[in-house]
Amino acid sequence: MKFFEKMINEQFARSAAQFMKFACYFVIGFYVFCIVLSFMGRQTFFLHTKEGTFEQAIYAEENHNPHSRGMTVSMGDDIHVWVNDEDRIDLTMQIGLSLMYAIHTVPMIFAYWFLGRVFSNINKGQIFTGQNSFYLFYYGMLQFSAAVFVPFVKLLICWMVNLVSNGRMSISTGQSMLNMLFPGIAFMIAAYIIHYGVHLQDDGKHTL
Repeated sequence: MKFFEKMINEQFARSAAQFMKFACYFVIGFYVFCIVLSFMGRQTFFLHTKEGTFEQAIYAEENHNPHSRGMTVSMGDDIHVWVNDEDRIDLTMQIGLSLMYAIHTVPMIFAYWFLGRVFSNINKGQIFTGQNSFYLFYYGMLQFSAAVFVPFVKLLICWMVNLVSNGRMSISTGQSMLNMLFPGIAFMIAAYIIHYGVHLQDDGKHTL
């Protein structure tokens, strides 16, 4: 208990919040960098050609045999791409892959921005505020939306690509839905608790 009391104090909380704020901004920068890599054709997928199937293939390569590819990105979904009649990957496929990666990543960029604002306020000593409750709610909503709606958007993009492309693409998505769904709901509940606490504080001030 004494160790807990020593660790949980204002100075430690502010220092930890400052660190977490920069961590959130670092994650945002990393996500932006990954989106750029995806649009450069460095997103991995299963490639099916006349020569066979290649794991972790990328659009930005001619030889799909295993070798060092440098930096690549992946959504964590099982994506399969079949080449066209010319035994090549359509540009339409690459555009579809990049759009799916952007849809997968952009909500999390905004989510971590809102979370970074919460840590910034905590570092300033502003904890039970209406602003923090809104930021936490937005973070939770973005997590919830990314878990529930983003997989369907990816499937829609895949379906549209297959309509206009000479090749074919398939995606198996939603594997990490629960890992994002429950934290999203938890943050929305935390936002309500803070909002309710702020409301009680305001009522207490008015009664005084």
